[in-house]
Amino acid sequence: MRVLVGCEYSGTVREAFRKLGHDAWSCDLLPADDASPHHIQGDVFDAIASREWDLIILHPPCTALTVSGNAHYGTGMRKHQQRIESAEWTRKLWDFAREHCPRVALENPVGVLPRLADMPVSQYIQPWMHGHPESKRTGLWLAGLPMLTESDNVKDEYDQLPKSKQQRLHWLPPSKDRWKIRSKTFDGIAAAMADQWSIAN
Repeated sequence: MRVLVGCEYSGTVREAFRKLGHDAWSCDLLPADDASPHHIQGDVFDAIASREWDLIILHPPCTALTVSGNAHYGTGMRKHQQRIESAEWTRKLWDFAREHCPRVALENPVGVLPRLADMPVSQYIQPWMHGHPESKRTGLWLAGLPMLTESDNVKDEYDQLPKSKQQRLHWLPPSKDRWKIRSKTFDGIAAAMADQWSIAN
């Protein structure tokens, strides 16, 4: 399969597919963290239109879209217009990808896309469903793909941890890379995508 992972600079999802022998590429305005030659540094719309893809997985920027940003991006807040523009851009990206590829997935944390972009969520997943005893409820929008099923449920282990461990990403101290750490796809989720969507009909 030829796979494009849009808005990804970590290479996590790209490499999960490449390990299974697929011709997988990532794309982002930023360079690849792993300096991979299988990374397109540039506009994701151009990357989508550049060739025929069998599967496109999108990780659009979520800062303005998540409910955790309501204090800054909510109705009446100073950055609310940025939220509206971000939702419109994400909907445009979703539609564009579906016009160019039969199988498309889009990932984003719990947020405003269902309301502002008229994008009903296909399903929600948690890291503890895929081998990571942590919490980060994330929505998946799916076209031409099956729901992602649990690959390694570690909920029992998760339940035994203190809240600071369960919500590790929420409790990260301020740093210049905090946003990168918080946005990186969990390895277990990336592996589940590769395992399950490689055989999607």
